[in-house]
Amino acid sequence: MTTFADFGLPAPVVRSLADQGITTPFPIQTASLGDTLAGTDVLGRGRTGSGKTLAFSLPVVTRLATSAAKAAAAGRPRRRAGRPRALVLCPTRELANQINAVLEPLAATLGLKTTTIFGGVAQSRQVTALAAGVDVVIACPGRLEDLLGQKHLTLDDVEITVLDEADHMADLGFLPGVKRIMDRTPAVGQRLLFSATLDNGVDVLVKRYLKNPVTHSVDDAAAPPPQMTHHILAVADADAKKHVVHALASGTGRRVLFTRTKHQAKKLAKQLTGAGVPAVDLHGNLGQGARERNLAAFSSGSVKVLVATDIAARGIHVDDVELVVHVDPPAEHKAYLHRSGRTARAGSGGDVVTVMLPEQRGDMRDLTRKAKISARPQQVVPGDATVSALVGEVAAYVKPAPAPAPQQPSRKGQARSRTPQKQGASRQPAPQHQGGSRAAVPAGASGDGAARPGGRRRRGGRGRGPRAGA
Repeated sequence: MTTFADFGLPAPVVRSLADQGITTPFPIQTASLGDTLAGTDVLGRGRTGSGKTLAFSLPVVTRLATSAAKAAAAGRPRRRAGRPRALVLCPTRELANQINAVLEPLAATLGLKTTTIFGGVAQSRQVTALAAGVDVVIACPGRLEDLLGQKHLTLDDVEITVLDEADHMADLGFLPGVKRIMDRTPAVGQRLLFSATLDNGVDVLVKRYLKNPVTHSVDDAAAPPPQMTHHILAVADADAKKHVVHALASGTGRRVLFTRTKHQAKKLAKQLTGAGVPAVDLHGNLGQGARERNLAAFSSGSVKVLVATDIAARGIHVDDVELVVHVDPPAEHKAYLHRSGRTARAGSGGDVVTVMLPEQRGDMRDLTRKAKISARPQQVVPGDATVSALVGEVAAYVKPAPAPAPQQPSRKGQARSRTPQKQGASRQPAPQHQGGSRAAVPAGASGDGAARPGGRRRRGGRGRGPRAGA
């Protein structure tokens, strides 16, 4: 069996992988590492969860360590301010952070530094990191172009460039920015492009920027992995759907619930938490701090339910997600596959459930055909055996405390209330808003801009979505 040591990787990197329990390469890594470590341009294709991040992280740190050693031998500095030597472009902030979580410990074993660049946060820390000198920049296109325009960095020294989730960047309309950025990297550098598909203009990037690339495709990216089990639960109406979704969220393992809109994600997370099932939301209306706190709570296991829009459908890896629920079926089959890919990752198994209303039957028939899913709709009602089997063991969550009883007005207040008063002048206390007392949940569970009891919003609750490329 092939091991990472067989590829001639630096010994500190092999030890770091072993310390993390990573000893055997995944197929995409086995297939591509020989070429990427040799300096060849590579096009890697594989479904979500196939191990692409590590497949490009290893050649990045290995190449930079080799060139740094040569620079040191020639008396040149290892790194210079504002001049990174490797660039990884990706579509979302969450994916940038996740790539960094894989790449940073490997880089540290070789004395290399990494930093992330994306919008939605103040640029001051990013500018400070660049000024101090970094080897690897992991960036979203929008903020990176901003900092390039402000001359906080140059890409003239980039030796290796990675385009990760290139098809998703195309879906989000980032290709023009990606091209402008790629045009500023040296033409002699190595380029690696990893993508699930080559549609929506990705092939243009391949032809324009990769020189005689070697293609490695280890699976059918348009089909679900075999260890993933699909279920379509047909419900009679919206009320039945609500009860089935709440039941599916109540298990002990991690589960991700996908909705179509930001408002629905926020609303459902709040409803579940109010019903005694702590949940966090993840969508574009949250500030970066809230997004990171909520994802950290879910990743650590302090909260087992993540309610998300398609912002979490690509690039988010959390271990041991046992169930994905399409609360709202996605608009097209690619979104279905990427959402579903949050479970059954790295060779483990998982269940995927779509909750279907009667009027969605035709759309689901078309979606399952295109996604190559053989599951047939099952008519269910809340509490039946099919739902219970998918839920498994029910978590022993603490129910929220009952709302306090309304305060009784004093006799003095009663006496005054008999006298005529101007409209709105009554001194009796306003009735408590229903559900005003909330269950205690882990920090970050409500997210930025959550509604306060009584319908009031925190300041900024209607803030704008993330900037392009953020």
